[in-house]
Amino acid sequence: MHDLLKRTALPLVALVLALPVSANAQTAKTVPQSQLEMQLSFAPLVKQTAGAVVNVYAEKTIRRQSPFGGDPFFEEFFGQQMPNRSEKQSSLGSGVIVEANGTIVTNNHVVEGADDIKVALSDGREFPCKVVLRDDRVDLAVLKVDTKETFPTLALGNSDAVEVGDLVLAIGNPFGVGQTVTSGIVSALARNQVVKNEFGFFIQTDASINPGNSGGALMNMKGELIGINTAIFSRGGGSNGIGFAIPANLVKVFLASADAGVKSFERPYVGATFDAVTSEVAEALGLNKARGALVVKVTEGGPAAKAGLKPGQVVSAVDGIPVEHPDALLYRLTTAGLGKSVKLTVVENGREQQIALALDRAPETAPRDQRTIGGRTPFTGAVVENLSPRVADELRMPSESTGVVVSEVKEDSLAARLGFEPKDIIISINGTEVRNTKELAAIADEDPSFWRVEIERDGQRIRQFFR
Repeated sequence: MHDLLKRTALPLVALVLALPVSANAQTAKTVPQSQLEMQLSFAPLVKQTAGAVVNVYAEKTIRRQSPFGGDPFFEEFFGQQMPNRSEKQSSLGSGVIVEANGTIVTNNHVVEGADDIKVALSDGREFPCKVVLRDDRVDLAVLKVDTKETFPTLALGNSDAVEVGDLVLAIGNPFGVGQTVTSGIVSALARNQVVKNEFGFFIQTDASINPGNSGGALMNMKGELIGINTAIFSRGGGSNGIGFAIPANLVKVFLASADAGVKSFERPYVGATFDAVTSEVAEALGLNKARGALVVKVTEGGPAAKAGLKPGQVVSAVDGIPVEHPDALLYRLTTAGLGKSVKLTVVENGREQQIALALDRAPETAPRDQRTIGGRTPFTGAVVENLSPRVADELRMPSESTGVVVSEVKEDSLAARLGFEPKDIIISINGTEVRNTKELAAIADEDPSFWRVEIERDGQRIRQFFR
């Protein structure tokens, strides 16, 4: 029976004991040599850092539709007696204060869709806060407490310095029982395929993480934040000693974007697609290890093409740091930051070469020209825009997508009732190819009596007919 992945929606933080640090970090790490050393306590570190970990309370309104909704007969006779209802839904998570002005980092899934968010400090005080920036792909969110008070903070450490076997601490509020401290070690690094999103590069730990720990901190022995606890593998919902944390170096980049006041978190645009290097691929390419990111496709004129990347090559390292899989490559490029340049180690025909790759924003190769379609058409209530790498990135679509895309569908509109959805690409109408929003608007203005619409949804072509 396979383990089930659980995101831990309740508070948790990680802590660490301050040990003597020498000039050589390698010689500073030793195993206990005596009974006295076995009696060392994490208590001083907990007292030093616990105040920077908070509970996050998120509340959202859920609209429950009437069971008779959409049925004209029942709506006429029973609709008023059983109207749509709204109810409150609450979730509990953790957060880490990273700036003294009340800036808090947590998981996106803790606050996603929330109408009201509050944080509770370890001393019992509560404060309302607002979302400054969030992103579902990296599952991070930055919150801000609206106050002039000064708060205790956790310093962000260097997650690239973390090694398997390092001691870590976690603090949180599992199952709502109250602030709890757990200890463990780093079990593995660069774990991917942990959650179903586009990001896959996690620190694995055996420190107990349970529901309610999401958004808490994973800390090293210097009392530095090295990760934000995010998910667990569990059969029954409790801790089985397999937990995952988002590395602090990604948190740094995300926090910098929030401090800059951007509306959305942007990652570098590469203009290429990658695949994992399997043992079969490694053998075919003459590689001695099944590691790296195989270049599958390169977009003409994109950064990868300009750098000289070609299909069939394997990216094995970024700035000298080995790349285990395509997710690790994306992580390294993201943490390097926009506007920077990195050196890729590329393997081709058994030979290594260094390639410089510029990290820029996704371009708008076609003006987005956002339009809301009105009138009497199947698209009435749909918001459409021209696809470009930047629009595709915002909509979580493949960067090579082109044409006209539905970016939003107004609630209860004709387009919604007919089944149109965000990310639908409009291919043609009545046999005429739709290349941009201007052409779509022109066809809509003609108001034909019959509509034959072809769209692309999740890579599949769908044909629909309307009168």
